[in-house]
Amino acid sequence: MASYKTNKGFAVQTVSTDPVASALPTGTWSSGSNLNEGREATGSAGVSNSSAMVFGGQNPGSNPVNAEVYNGSAWSEVANLLTVRWNPAGFGTVTASIATGGENPGGNLATTNSWNGSAWTEVGDLNQARAYCAGMGTATAGLAVAGYTTTRVDTVESWNGSSWTEIAEINTARNNHGRSGFTNTDGLIFGGASGAGAPGYTAITESWNGSAWTEVANLNAARHQINTSSGESSSSALASGGINPNASRSAATEFFNGTSWTELNDLSLARAQMGTAGTANSSIAASGNIGTATPTATEEWETSSSFQQQNLGQVYYNSGSNAFKVTKTVFGTGAWASGGNMSTTRAQASSAGTQTAALVAGGAAPPSTGTVNSEEYNGSAWAEGNNLNTAVRLNVGRGTQTSALSMAGSNSGTEAYNGTSWTNTGHAVNTARVQAGAGGTSHTSGIFFGGEGGSPWNNYKDNTELYNGSTWTEVADLNTGRTQISGSGTATSAIGTAGHPGSGNTNAAESWDGTSWTSITNLNTALEGRTGFGTDNTTAFVVGGRSPFQGITEQWNGSTWTEVADMATGRYNASGMGSPSAGIFAGGSTTGTTGSVTTEEWTVPATVTNKTITVG
Repeated sequence: MASYKTNKGFAVQTVSTDPVASALPTGTWSSGSNLNEGREATGSAGVSNSSAMVFGGQNPGSNPVNAEVYNGSAWSEVANLLTVRWNPAGFGTVTASIATGGENPGGNLATTNSWNGSAWTEVGDLNQARAYCAGMGTATAGLAVAGYTTTRVDTVESWNGSSWTEIAEINTARNNHGRSGFTNTDGLIFGGASGAGAPGYTAITESWNGSAWTEVANLNAARHQINTSSGESSSSALASGGINPNASRSAATEFFNGTSWTELNDLSLARAQMGTAGTANSSIAASGNIGTATPTATEEWETSSSFQQQNLGQVYYNSGSNAFKVTKTVFGTGAWASGGNMSTTRAQASSAGTQTAALVAGGAAPPSTGTVNSEEYNGSAWAEGNNLNTAVRLNVGRGTQTSALSMAGSNSGTEAYNGTSWTNTGHAVNTARVQAGAGGTSHTSGIFFGGEGGSPWNNYKDNTELYNGSTWTEVADLNTGRTQISGSGTATSAIGTAGHPGSGNTNAAESWDGTSWTSITNLNTALEGRTGFGTDNTTAFVVGGRSPFQGITEQWNGSTWTEVADMATGRYNASGMGSPSAGIFAGGSTTGTTGSVTTEEWTVPATVTNKTITVG
């Protein structure tokens, strides 16, 4: 009978060194076999330095139509292209590839040739005839990116195996640029010539996620006529050769890891407009031009070492240190840093979202009037959004940047946000009040508690109400009624802390479990006008407050409150969004009724590291 260990157990891997998150492929170029015919401005395809092909191009004596395939030891001529062309876009493999666009003595081309491993077939034309473009993807799902007509263009077309469709343009029009990508949904373009007229050498790199192009880190050296280059995705690419701004040929090689470019070993022969194909770890650079000739030389790139990828949660035995280890996330010490200023000075506003996708609406614009203004934050800057329908202050809100609530305040109404516009729901809270606490995950799920009502507003409330998208329902009361209470969490798991219960400020904290409130460990500091954010009743953050204006920050771990780093600017009645590891604190009052535009971002750095397993 099989043992439990045989059926369910697992072997712990033994390694001599700890795995790492990433490692630079410190590879080298070495000589490969020569092409049968030297040429520049070819198209190319292939997945490694032992499986690649080049086709078309030109040289001083002719305009070749021939195609050649490389197997790692020799080049073999295969069937010719159907149309003479140089500077085409090429992508795919040695058995299934595409050659499209380019130019010949008749001008720019839109024609496309499809290769099946033995013959070329004429298939659907590009919508825009052009040369010097870059291709990525497969023979049935590819892209032709940018290029040159009578000027540099930003056009991108998607190939589905039979026809081309225009899709989202790149941000910077260019030609003679490099590319990386084995699919049509994950790729990279870099370098090339941009601007009008003579080549404007660029280092700009753009990443493609299947729907949009985003600028990422620049190449270290601007250059054009990199032409195709190598790489399999937006996070792994190799840029080699090209022409520098001083018009000299380059031998430089750079590696992109998804974040930045790093210079590695140079090509043996400085050249431009090569045929390049493969991955960032295994690729070729064939022929090209050195300024006066088109050599037949081929160079092969190979990484000199591999690495074991660090994977969260893996357990292994390190034979070098004689220890069992686990790979885990370790959080560092959090800190506040300056963020982008809001457009509207305000305090007492609603808030929703995260550190990189936040929403603020309403609030008090000095001297103390409510506003309809709504703003969105993208992690670095605030942008004006569509306004609330009714000016309000002393309101609260929760949810996300695309699905949020603004609740009560100086009017008792509820407005819902769908990512574009605010709508009056027609659902007023049962007990009108201001300066309450709130939690929630969307425009159809919210909790609203505490605050003050009456005339004047000095009737401190313990009421709690839940919202389901159509009605507000009274549920169990807080244990201590109070105003200027901070709130965070969800409709089923929330935290309410601090505030003003009518006689002095309180440091009392309560936890909501979806049914009732339970008193938990008190905050370290009793203040009113504090701001809370967090994901549930076990992870919360309380910031700022008045007595006088404070920058105090306290963090809740489910059992205790711990004071952490203070904000740079003390204030109260601000908007708080995010989680205890990545939050944002915006606006608020710094003196009396004066509002603020200041934004501060809270970040706890997290790293994946290998930790020794100990007993005890």
